[in-house]
Amino acid sequence: MVARRVSSIEISGIRKMFDAAPPNTVNLGLGEPDFEPPPVVLEALARATREGMNHYGPSAGLLPLRDAIAGRYAVKEPTTTRENVIVTCGGSEALMVVALSLYDPGDEVLVPNPGFVLYPAHARLLGAVPIPYSLRASRKYLPDLDELERLVTDRTRVLIVNSPSNPTGGVFPRSVVDQLVAFADRHDLTIVSDEVYEQIVYDGEATSFWGRTDRAVIVNSFSKTLAMTGWRVGFLLAPRRLAPDFNKIHYHIMACPATPIQAAVLAGLKAGDGTIEAMVREFRARRELVVRLLKQIPGLDVVRPAGAFYVFPSFEWPRPALGVATELLSRGVITTPGDAFGSLGASHLRLSFAASRPNLRKGIGIIRTYAEEIRAG
Repeated sequence: MVARRVSSIEISGIRKMFDAAPPNTVNLGLGEPDFEPPPVVLEALARATREGMNHYGPSAGLLPLRDAIAGRYAVKEPTTTRENVIVTCGGSEALMVVALSLYDPGDEVLVPNPGFVLYPAHARLLGAVPIPYSLRASRKYLPDLDELERLVTDRTRVLIVNSPSNPTGGVFPRSVVDQLVAFADRHDLTIVSDEVYEQIVYDGEATSFWGRTDRAVIVNSFSKTLAMTGWRVGFLLAPRRLAPDFNKIHYHIMACPATPIQAAVLAGLKAGDGTIEAMVREFRARRELVVRLLKQIPGLDVVRPAGAFYVFPSFEWPRPALGVATELLSRGVITTPGDAFGSLGASHLRLSFAASRPNLRKGIGIIRTYAEEIRAG
């Protein structure tokens, strides 16, 4: 018999739709770039394997890669060094390391609603209590500080934030970041900031919590920026008082990150940001296409996403989100039911525009036909 904790979580609604999809379905559901890693990264991986980088490395990651990551964040906080950096098996493992390191049974964790599916699941697995805070379309998916003050208690330990957001595409302006930092200071909270999409921004730029406070732990990944979701490599950036304990948990999960993949990532960082900038230009054009097409569909309302590569339209159809997503799947397009991300995702769908423009037109065309049939009926 499995442990009781297993019953506290479910398989992700994202994966359910993806696994149920028949062949040749238009995929607007899964969150990964439809690009390949830059050639310099692919060549570096092959070279690393040929030159013998196929063995265990340091638990926290290769020193040159940790130095390169620290160098990028030293612009925000000049004291940043490799001692703040732990290379992980993607952002997902980084989030689990943080949860195992910070949550005790009975602790309360403030999580975004809607928000990424792992935040509340990790809390429940460890006997902590996820407390959802609202991100509403009427506020452009920004948190309500008054609501956060009502939710915090003497058992609250952590505030999880995600900007740019999966699933909403919302991006916190600097003023909101500063307000959240002040909130955490008042209540002695650690901020866990998921910044995986920080370079995929269309209006202005994303403000990192690193360098704004000594309470912040940053989770990031190379999956999106280098289009290597299947390679599973990310990192944690933590205050030095926390980093050794995080690395201890990280070691007991996976010993060390994959050595040749780290060498390839380092080559990608040294090559500069030209590839990600080109990818973001394409995503920006797709965003405009998707928003324009969705606004033509009866019964849908959409907030233009400021970052990431998702749009989170709400619908007025008399059906639950899972029912809508299932019916659309049967017609040939994968979407994700919004309530997979929390209760405030009810009557929403998450669509990924990390798909080709022809597939975006085709998939949204299926949604439009579906909406017109509902309206006619």
